[in-house]
Amino acid sequence: MNKLNFLRPNIENLNTYLYSGIFLISIAILDVSLSSFFSTNITSFLPNFISFLLPLILGTVGLHFIRIEFSGIKNLDLLNKNINTNTFNAVLTLLIIFAVIKSIPPFLSWFIFDATISGDTKEACTGTGACWTYIKIWLNRFVYGMYPNELQWRINLSFIALIGLAFVGLIPSEKIKKFLTLYYVVIYPIIAFVLIYYLISGGAFGLEWVETGAWGGLSLTFIVSFFCLIFCFPVGMFLALGRRSELPTVRYISVGFIEFWRGVPLITVLFMSSVMFPMFLPEDFFMDKLVRVIIAISLFEAAYVAEVIRGGLQALPRGQYDAAKSLGMGYWKMHIFVILPQALKLVIPGIANTFLALVKDTPLIFVVGLLEIVGMLNLAKTNPKWLGYAMEGYVFAAIIFWIICYAMSKYSYNLEIKYKTDR
Repeated sequence: MNKLNFLRPNIENLNTYLYSGIFLISIAILDVSLSSFFSTNITSFLPNFISFLLPLILGTVGLHFIRIEFSGIKNLDLLNKNINTNTFNAVLTLLIIFAVIKSIPPFLSWFIFDATISGDTKEACTGTGACWTYIKIWLNRFVYGMYPNELQWRINLSFIALIGLAFVGLIPSEKIKKFLTLYYVVIYPIIAFVLIYYLISGGAFGLEWVETGAWGGLSLTFIVSFFCLIFCFPVGMFLALGRRSELPTVRYISVGFIEFWRGVPLITVLFMSSVMFPMFLPEDFFMDKLVRVIIAISLFEAAYVAEVIRGGLQALPRGQYDAAKSLGMGYWKMHIFVILPQALKLVIPGIANTFLALVKDTPLIFVVGLLEIVGMLNLAKTNPKWLGYAMEGYVFAAIIFWIICYAMSKYSYNLEIKYKTDR
């Protein structure tokens, strides 16, 4: 009896197996797609059980046919290496593809086709889809919080100015590039603080005072994230150096600080900064709640940044330290010009991951009464006129956070490519 060689794909008959496999996979995907998008079952003449499993069977056989080692086709070899290594992985791949195809029609129906965006009241949302009218009506509050409508130009002007000043580094001037580090580390944060304190808060230069309790929405998310990112990085860098210091006092203080802040939940830190910390201040001393929150989050995230940077410091070979010392460099000069530039380059993904976590942790400030975008969503969903539309609000917030985090992720990836040494 001849061996069933057709069940063993080989490179000698590459085209035959490749075309057969692609045909079977296409039929399987087409069957599921027609059933999902057009409610058409091309295998309705078969028993229900067989008709249900047939796309999975055809797809599995098709993936088996194209599972040819070292075919010489780059994309095919990459596919076989990652998602088609064996029959089990092939079945899992098909199940994921089918699940995605099945979920697309109801998602599009709810998100776009049956959604409502017209009107100004809840009564306008009579369909089965999402009520984007709810987002449209509350968009101003989701962006600015309870900040007075007639003064919102101050927030817009502040952010436009800060974004414009952030692109100073793109100016192609050698004289300016020499001072970019000083500008971004010292001067830019000071300018940002002055703009936010005097322009958004007001109370000076004839501007009406607006308490921080009225700040909120997406603008508050940006403010908290911006200042916490600026402050936590240098603090974390010094803590990382301190933990590796040869001075016992400095090392133990750094270790104690890091382990303490990493051992408590952020929500507890925020609660303590709002309720307990003011009790330890002098009676005539006042510190704004927003300032306390920024300090608390910065110290909390600095502990995580310190451990990420310490990993980069430990990854450097001892020869780098010895080479710097042989040139007569002292401790700070060695770390500023030789050690830290290399260590920070190695841990760009870890630092970016910590910063992403920081941005996504900002909704926790609701425990101290500050309503950023998620806090405003929670406030809006309890409004009697808009009960039952929390889903739309959370989907909107998820999209906003995804855009912010994806932009940060892409920027960190570009930094990795830019400073990659093995080019």
